Amino acid sequence: MAVGAWSFYKKSFSVPPSSTHLVLIPTYNTGARLLATVQAALAAWQPVWVIVDGSTDDSLAPVRLLAASEPHLRIIVRPRNGGKGAAVATGVDAALAAGFTHVLTMDADGQHPADHIASFMAASQANPAAMILGVPLFGPEVPLERLHGRKLSVGLAHFEILSRAIGDPLFGFRVYPAAPLRRALASTRAARGFDFDPEIVVRLFWAGVPAVNLPAPCRYFTKAEGGVSHFNYLRDNAKLVWLHTRLITQLLLWRWVQLRRVRRSR
Repeated sequence: MAVGAWSFYKKSFSVPPSSTHLVLIPTYNTGARLLATVQAALAAWQPVWVIVDGSTDDSLAPVRLLAASEPHLRIIVRPRNGGKGAAVATGVDAALAAGFTHVLTMDADGQHPADHIASFMAASQANPAAMILGVPLFGPEVPLERLHGRKLSVGLAHFEILSRAIGDPLFGFRVYPAAPLRRALASTRAARGFDFDPEIVVRLFWAGVPAVNLPAPCRYFTKAEGGVSHFNYLRDNAKLVWLHTRLITQLLLWRWVQLRRVRRSR
């Protein structure tokens, strides 16, 4: 939706801003879909913060125009690209400093369902100690290599937590308790790029944060539809192999003791 039409459109709904839960949208060279994603998020929830991770395209320009007239939209710009996890870490630090307790993360390219934001936030408000994890419902357009590849990641995550409590370790549509998320990020030098979603959910579970799994649709856009992907099959799959090697090694050496304590406490 064009920025000029947004002022008229937003009069048709009223979303009271939350003082505890906010939406974080990390973005890097997302292209034209960024503005529509931000508008959809604002229509479902307020406030919304966009964390610009060193983008070099012009995707931020219309969002800046929107922010000029939208008090519940904040833009935080990182000077250099550091990866999704680094962008989320920047947003979480700022959210905690502003008094927020929970953040919902969603992708900037429109793959994640903005119309599910309210139900995920409600689940978090009902169970504030938990992380609310999206379990993706894919359409027929999903690349088969992505669909089959994530089955391996799901199985490895289940082994790493000795449980099936995490429905999907890769789907980034989630609500995190902000303070435990910052501690989990501080516990590792990794989880700053594509490896953020699977590593951080395992580390949060190790730390005793329970998981609530909710289904949510996920849509893959083609390039003709404006879809943008920064996933590099060789680089990022190698990073995932190294990620799971590290997590399994930690599990076998000492994390299994921590997991026993977590189970007893529950």
